[in-house]
Amino acid sequence: MRVLGIETSCDETGVAIYDDEQGLLAHQLYSQIKLHADYGGVVPELASRDHVKKTIPLIQKAMSDANCRPEDFDGVAYTAGPGLVGALLVGATIGRSLAYAWGVPAVPVHHMEGHLLAPMLEDTPPAFPFIAVLVSGGHTMMVEVHSIGDYRILGESIDDAAGEAFDKTAKLMGLDYPGGPLLAKLAEKGTPGRFRFPRPMTDRPGLDMSFSGLKTFAANTIAANGNDEQTQADIAYAFQEAVCDTLVIKCKRALQQSGLKRIVIAGGVSANQRLRQDLAELARKVGGDVYYPRTEFCTDNGAMIAYAGMQRLKNKEFSDLSVQATPRWPIDQLNPVGL
Repeated sequence: MRVLGIETSCDETGVAIYDDEQGLLAHQLYSQIKLHADYGGVVPELASRDHVKKTIPLIQKAMSDANCRPEDFDGVAYTAGPGLVGALLVGATIGRSLAYAWGVPAVPVHHMEGHLLAPMLEDTPPAFPFIAVLVSGGHTMMVEVHSIGDYRILGESIDDAAGEAFDKTAKLMGLDYPGGPLLAKLAEKGTPGRFRFPRPMTDRPGLDMSFSGLKTFAANTIAANGNDEQTQADIAYAFQEAVCDTLVIKCKRALQQSGLKRIVIAGGVSANQRLRQDLAELARKVGGDVYYPRTEFCTDNGAMIAYAGMQRLKNKEFSDLSVQATPRWPIDQLNPVGL
């Protein structure tokens, strides 16, 4: 069985081809970073228009790389949500149209399920069950996962997600967009202990998270101490330490609450090396393991959508002729897949 995957939920156009016997055959990714850099963030209308320009050429390139023809496919998967509605509609319309033209099912895929399953693309995938720490630009949540589609949200961010907090704090420091990776790089030069940021919502029970206050704390710290190069690095270090510590504390609680010992970290922020190290240390202490996708599959990509779509197609979950785009779509509303 072979599936074409299309990802257009925000500012990256991803296309991939996945075969259930041969694995990942091809993947193409185009980032809109340069397009949005002058605005300091994603401009939805520009994102949608760029997806219109890039999606078909990327599909053609992926098919050429994999030496595939339309008759080789058993389905077309596309990100149906959550995300920017205009961007989603581009991928949904193209995916639905190709599926109709090729006479195969169209499979709407949940963007965060794609991230959650991205580690399954690795040579040593995690076994079920596990705790998933999903940390992306728009979402941060702890999910108890027993099988594909059997998800229980244990806690999530009630305001800014971790990725948003990284980017907004970086912007306060005058770093280019997207600032999160630049802030993490700057933190490597920081002085441990000079500043200490709060670990929000760790002094109360529960697994929900809040990261917007860290941005305000950073702004106040900059105002009180200046913004020279070393101070920037020290603030970046303290900010990153606070975010990672908060996620580790919440993950530890999730493991204790569920009795599980396997951790999966996915989403754009899962590329952060400090977070990977801290969660690996937590896994070591509890006698468990931590899994994550390779760096190129941490950000939005078509490979994770193709894989998730494959699982949904095997479960005979596909859409009718209507174009489905759901900007808000809770991950715990998905149907379990009978593997």
